[in-house]
Amino acid sequence: MDALRSAIQPITHNLPGPIRELGESIIGDACYKTLLLDVDLENTACVKLAVSKGLGIGIVGASSIVKVPQILKLVQSQSASGVSFLSYLLETSSYLISLVYNVRNAFPFSTYGETALVLGQNVIITVLVLNYSGRASMAALFVAALAASIVTLFSENIVDMQNLRYLQAGAGALGVASKVPQILAILQEGGTGQLSAFTVFNYLLGSLARVFTTLQEVDDKLILYGFVAGFALNLVLALQMVYYWNAPSAKAKGKQKEVPVAAPVSATTTSTPKSKGPTTRRRG
Repeated sequence: MDALRSAIQPITHNLPGPIRELGESIIGDACYKTLLLDVDLENTACVKLAVSKGLGIGIVGASSIVKVPQILKLVQSQSASGVSFLSYLLETSSYLISLVYNVRNAFPFSTYGETALVLGQNVIITVLVLNYSGRASMAALFVAALAASIVTLFSENIVDMQNLRYLQAGAGALGVASKVPQILAILQEGGTGQLSAFTVFNYLLGSLARVFTTLQEVDDKLILYGFVAGFALNLVLALQMVYYWNAPSAKAKGKQKEVPVAAPVSATTTSTPKSKGPTTRRRG
């Protein structure tokens, strides 16, 4: 440890001002001094905080693209097969409430930042699913309702903190319930259809990491229980993705079973002209 400390300290003591200020803003002055200046890695509390902050920032960064593969898959296929509209509707509602709850409680951005980024991507996916399902008018109604909900939830005169806390409790239930329609849709289809594996597995890892960061930085059981339940159902989705990895959907199986009936081959018969027999008409 002494050798490591003597090698690292000349670097950490001479970091540029902006980098030092960024580090202090992320893990605090005390833990910055402990971990980077004193290089004391035996301070468990500061190590856990640094790991939690690192995971949180990583989740926020990854969430900026986590659902882009799902969007691209929908656009390229022009189909919403295997993607549940109800699942995305419930999840979007849950994310909106959680975003407002975290912002109005002034929780650290690293503990909820992905909520805003995923919320925006969810809106795009929901509109695409409705559009490719032949319900374009419902897509416009969905966007209008979402805008009205944002204004209402951020207004303290309409929704006070006590009511917002009740909504957050419901948002946890919505977040968990949002996975159920998707799980059922996969079972009904007999395959994952246009569901993106990248999104599913990233959600699984992200929800697990969020359990850790919430335990370390946010003393709020409502948020913690929501992440724990979300991880459990994300695990079910991931297992379905593995199970149905190479399985065609039920619709595809139906098409495979429909064997086209071949038209009977008509034998081309060459008709030989009838030979004219001798006539019995008497001439003249």
